[in-house]
Order: sequence, then structure tokens, then C-alpha cells
Amino acid sequence: MGRTKALIEIDGVAMASIVATALRDAGCVNVVAYGGNPVELEPLGMPVLPDLHPGSGPLGGVLGVLEVFAGADHDVGGVFVVACDLPALTGADLAGIVESARAHPDADVVVARTSAIEPTCGLWNPLATGRLRRFFDEGERALHAAIAHLTSVEVDIDPAALRNINTPDDLGRYS
Repeated sequence: MGRTKALIEIDGVAMASIVATALRDAGCVNVVAYGGNPVELEPLGMPVLPDLHPGSGPLGGVLGVLEVFAGADHDVGGVFVVACDLPALTGADLAGIVESARAHPDADVVVARTSAIEPTCGLWNPLATGRLRRFFDEGERALHAAIAHLTSVEVDIDPAALRNINTPDDLGRYS
């Protein structure tokens, strides 16, 4: 995209702010941005935490978030990790994931599903951190591959809510 996705605006609102609002509407109290330049992301008005595993893909990102929040209170029963480039996502879209996580407290992850799992939209059980660390240390970087070896629950989400922005053409859908 040639610029920081989190700050790309849809109808005057940064995509990361849209996702943050969806998370808050789903019951999350502590919403942060993970990775990226804190000075550049300051306009988002939320804490920006450093990436503990830079350049290591989505699995490294989820692992890092879980490591950061390892002993914290979890307001929705776990740690929600959601990509910043989902401008159609709402709290209502995430509500089913929260409900399912409460119904399945032993699951390692409750993950969104459209035609396949959407690994960058999931509510993680902090107890899964050790298993994710093992996959990571063994060289795995694909989040979906790690999820395949964990106890997961899939929740159907409207595919339109999870259309991400990767190209200028994708962004054009929201103009």
C-alpha cells in the first residue's frame, strides 16, 4: 500500500480506530495497537506496544500479544487479536466469538470463519501461549498451521465484515 495501513482512513476514520471501536463494542476494555512506530501511530489515541517478534509473521504477532498480556485481566475471557485492516468489522460481528469463548473456556482459540478460518480475527486463551511458543521455536510462522494443532472453535462471521485492505483496489471498495 505504500503507507501505514492502520492510519488509512475510511470515511475520515483510521482503519485501526474502526477495529478498536468494534473491539470495545464487543466488550474489550484494554484495546492497544501492537507493533508499528508509536510516534506515527500516536493519532490513534491508544497505547502502541512494540512487536516482540518483528518480521516473524502473524504467528509471531499473536505470540507477542499473548506474551505481553500473560497475567493481565481478560475482560472478554481471553486476548482478542484482530488485524487493523478490517474496516467493515463491528462489535456485533465479534459478539459471537465472545459468546463462544465463554461457552468453551478450554479452547485455545475461538477464531472467525468465513469460507475458511480467518486467523487474524480470534480470541485467544492465554494458556495457549506455551503451545504457540513451541510452534514458533520450531520455525512455524503460519498462524493457520499452528491453529490446526490447537483446540479451536470456529465462529461463522459475515465475509463482508472480514474483507481486508491489501491493495489500492481493495481500498476503492470503500470510496
